[in-house]
Amino acid sequence: MTQPASFTFSLTSPTARYGPRLGKIALRRPGSTVDLQIPTPGLLTATSRGVVPHLSRDHHRLTDAIRWVNIPFETFLEHNPPVPTLQPGQNPLHTFLGFPPGKHLLSISARDPYDGREMPPNGKSHVSVYCLRGVRKLSPTDWSSYVLSCQPDVVFALSDIPFTDPPYSQKRLTKSIERSATWLSTILRSETRQNVFVQMAGGTCLPARKAFSDSLLERLDGPEADAIKPLTTLDEGVRGYTFDLVPLRQCLETQAKTSHTLSHHEIVPLIKTSLDPLSEQKIRLINSTESPHEILHYISHVGIDIFDARWAQRAADIGVALDFAFPVRSTGAQKDIGHCLYDTQYTLDFSPLADSFRGALSQGSTSPICPCAACSPVVPATRIYHGADTPVVLGEEPRKEAGTIYRPHVSRAYIHHLLHTHEMSAHALLVMHNLAVLDAFFAGVRKLISDAPERWEAEVLKFSEEYDESVTVFHQARASWREVELARGKGRLAREKEKKDAEGLATAA
Repeated sequence: MTQPASFTFSLTSPTARYGPRLGKIALRRPGSTVDLQIPTPGLLTATSRGVVPHLSRDHHRLTDAIRWVNIPFETFLEHNPPVPTLQPGQNPLHTFLGFPPGKHLLSISARDPYDGREMPPNGKSHVSVYCLRGVRKLSPTDWSSYVLSCQPDVVFALSDIPFTDPPYSQKRLTKSIERSATWLSTILRSETRQNVFVQMAGGTCLPARKAFSDSLLERLDGPEADAIKPLTTLDEGVRGYTFDLVPLRQCLETQAKTSHTLSHHEIVPLIKTSLDPLSEQKIRLINSTESPHEILHYISHVGIDIFDARWAQRAADIGVALDFAFPVRSTGAQKDIGHCLYDTQYTLDFSPLADSFRGALSQGSTSPICPCAACSPVVPATRIYHGADTPVVLGEEPRKEAGTIYRPHVSRAYIHHLLHTHEMSAHALLVMHNLAVLDAFFAGVRKLISDAPERWEAEVLKFSEEYDESVTVFHQARASWREVELARGKGRLAREKEKKDAEGLATAA
């Protein structure tokens, strides 16, 4: 069995236990002398069935923002054995999904961290997961087997996080803690030890969260210690700690009886309680943030290193081109963090997708260049071949260009047109743009922490004043997206007639 990649994390700036901090992830594969490096704070890209939604393999190569990619493995469990486990050779998961090993770090989790739907209760020896053919039971033993077959760079250990109706009794929380620790021990018993992250259990109960953290540090003895030798505690085998916000939000909303009073300020004490006894030298990862404001809050008050980018990718689904920068480069009236390109105001707007950035060919602007394929399209350096149409077959050499040649930027009007004609390339361009904007946001965060940490709080406050924290543009975009989607398909004519009649009544009134 191939040895897993060497995974190290180092803090590169002195910091308090909680607060903004800089770090670097270095991944070295067996037989390689070059590290794949990911600076932190940074982003993690979400996938569906192992594919970044809307993006092809060619798009991956055009998007430098994609470095760490997470695959929810439940989506492959409709087959037994799952198809990715049948891929032979070295780096089988990279090969199967088309991610170059030298460019991408791949992790797998049992469930999609964004999926908060109600599920059957977990059992003593299984987690309930959801695939295309319904609910499946995933045992810790099977999970270890799948991990060994796929050889991901990072694996998230199974955790007994309930997705039944909250609130949960003390007995249920106790079971959750015990099972999560036992299942972590199972993944650490593997002959080829993996780079394991553990989801911090305990729900919204502070004593339960502390108890789980303490269980990771307890020195094991007897058969439990023999099973994970040479480790003496579970925490020694853990590379990082992860926090899924969806179940925490659901519990807090139930306790508050309304979602309108919920704030990410309520989640920070829960995260800190889990981290208090644990090492500061390990990665802290959060899934399911919903805005750059929330990201800045967790960097400021906790010191989170990695955030998933699902919200930015979802913005592309509903036609939003992100447009924000950190630190803020100009101040004025508060504005949205993006543009809903479904809106008719963009019909004849030929400007770039973001005001905070410019395309490589744009003149007369001091804004930084957005490197995405929408703002700075590149002429391919070689002919693009698909299928068997290769240079060997054709008897010709690939065409080479001298240097990088850029094309003019894609305009808002063009994306607006593509969205209204249901052209898939609109979402591909928006995903690449949004990931580039978020990556630039994290680059700005890292630069400020490195060069001027004393300005951090002031810059975070300025960002909150500059950009709408309620992300109103997302709500507007969902309504516009829904309206355009309903304008096609079965029943379209009837819906158009109803809308026209309603508009006529409103005009008459």
